[in-house]
Amino acid sequence: MTFFFALLMAIINGVGITCGVHRLFTHKSYKVITPVKIFLLVSFTSAGQNSVYQWIRDHRLHHKFSDTDADPHNARRGLFFSHIGWLMTYKNDEVIKNGLKIDMSDIESDKVIMFFHRYSLLLNTIFCFLLPTLTNVLVWEENWKCAVAWQCFIRFLFAFHCELSVNSFAHLYGYTPYNRNILPKQNLYVAATTLGEGWHNYHHVFPFDYKAAEFFDSFNFSASLIKWWEQRGWAYDLKEATPEIVDAFVKRMGDGEKRTEN
Repeated sequence: MTFFFALLMAIINGVGITCGVHRLFTHKSYKVITPVKIFLLVSFTSAGQNSVYQWIRDHRLHHKFSDTDADPHNARRGLFFSHIGWLMTYKNDEVIKNGLKIDMSDIESDKVIMFFHRYSLLLNTIFCFLLPTLTNVLVWEENWKCAVAWQCFIRFLFAFHCELSVNSFAHLYGYTPYNRNILPKQNLYVAATTLGEGWHNYHHVFPFDYKAAEFFDSFNFSASLIKWWEQRGWAYDLKEATPEIVDAFVKRMGDGEKRTEN
C-alpha cells in the first residue's frame, strides 16, 4: 500500500498542476464550481511547488516570451537550465522587468487563490509532506523512516521532475506539426508522465484549449478528467480550438510531421 499511496499522491499532484494551476488558473481554458476549485488548489499545494501566484505569473511570462531572455526557464540556455537550473539561480533582469508587467489582476482579486498564496509555505508543509507521511504511518502502519522516504523524497521528487520535464524535454525533443518556428515540441514520453502535458507544440500555439492537445488520447488523463467534470456539471465553458483553425495553422506553419501519438 505504501507504493500505491505514493503513486496516488503523485497523480493528485499532477492533477493539481495540469488541471488546476495550469489549464484553469493560468490559461482560463475552462471554469469549475467552487468545491472543484478548492480541490485543485489543495492538490496543487500537495505538490510542494512555488506559491500558486508565483507559478501562474511565471507561466504566463513563459508563454509571452517563450525561449527568450525574458522566459524564466529559457530552453535556449540548455537542458539543465530549463529543467532545474532556473530554480537554482536568481532571475535575470529581463525576467524580473517583464514579470512585473504580467496582468495578475484576475488572480489578485480571487480571495481563495490569494489565501493559498499567502499561506503557501505552511500549506505546502501540511499537504505535501506532513499529511501524506502521517497517513503512511497511521493508516498503512508504515515505519517513520520508510514513510518519510516515500513521501518526502521518492514521491515528491518523482512528481517534481515530471513537471519540470515539460519545460526542458518538451522544448528540446520531439516534433513540431503545428508551428515549426518555435521550440516547444510534441513529446509522447513527457505526455505519459505528466497526465497529458507533453503535446507542447500544440499547447503553445493554442494555449486556451482545455485539452492542451488537439486530440483525446490515452495519455491525456487531465483532459478526460475535465470532460468528466463537465458531464457532471462540475466544470463548464470548456474552450477548444476549432478543427478549421487547427488545420489552417498546420498547413501554414507545421513541419509536416504527424499530429498525434496514440
